[in-house]
Amino acid sequence: SAVTASVNTDGTVQLVEGSTDIGGTRTSIAMQFAETLGLAAEDINPSVGDTSSIGYTDVTGGSRVTYATGWAAYEAAQDVKAQMIKRAALVWEVDAAQVEYDDGSFRTKDGGKSIGFKELAGKIDATGGPVVGQGSVDPEAGVGGSFSVNIADIEVDPETGKVSILRFTAVQDAGKAIHPSYVEGQMQGGSVQGIGWALNEEYSYTDEGRMANSTFLDYRIPTCLDLPMIETIIVEGP
Repeated sequence: SAVTASVNTDGTVQLVEGSTDIGGTRTSIAMQFAETLGLAAEDINPSVGDTSSIGYTDVTGGSRVTYATGWAAYEAAQDVKAQMIKRAALVWEVDAAQVEYDDGSFRTKDGGKSIGFKELAGKIDATGGPVVGQGSVDPEAGVGGSFSVNIADIEVDPETGKVSILRFTAVQDAGKAIHPSYVEGQMQGGSVQGIGWALNEEYSYTDEGRMANSTFLDYRIPTCLDLPMIETIIVEGP
């Protein structure tokens, strides 16, 4: 995954990442970048770049984007911080080793001088020009899957064999839920997929080998009428 971050003179940041957004990943990536620098998430403007403008980024799938591209955003934020520390040192005419950054502000280690991120961003043109941070990671090696538990209370009609789901609970080891409501939505969506595979969905073929139910009119995916409210429990690691 790859991320670039360009600091604007008003203190906002243009964040470009390579992961296709299929449901909230831009927000999650922006939140991770903002938290790393102690900035407001509203000041980060995320967008998805095409393959000619951003480094190679693997597919959006398997719950990898928040982890992998989020890590790249963290590295890009660290790059921005290092460059901005040098700019603060230029403004104060001190060695960069004497400048530290914490929660949106730069200060000298003796506490004598300080400046906020946004104020320093207004000085980037006068201290060397654009500040562009970059992050590129390949974290897939050695990373295993997480664990989940799903509990279904069902009712079976003994005459027709129809199965009705009365209650469904999904429990997921999520590590750290960056955006909990998005995590809950993904857990619910994955549960619906599994319910469809178990109870509704089946490929039917003609004698000639053509798929006979290839449209949403006759391929039975679950709808809200087939499902109860899916309860979610997010288990976060330390």
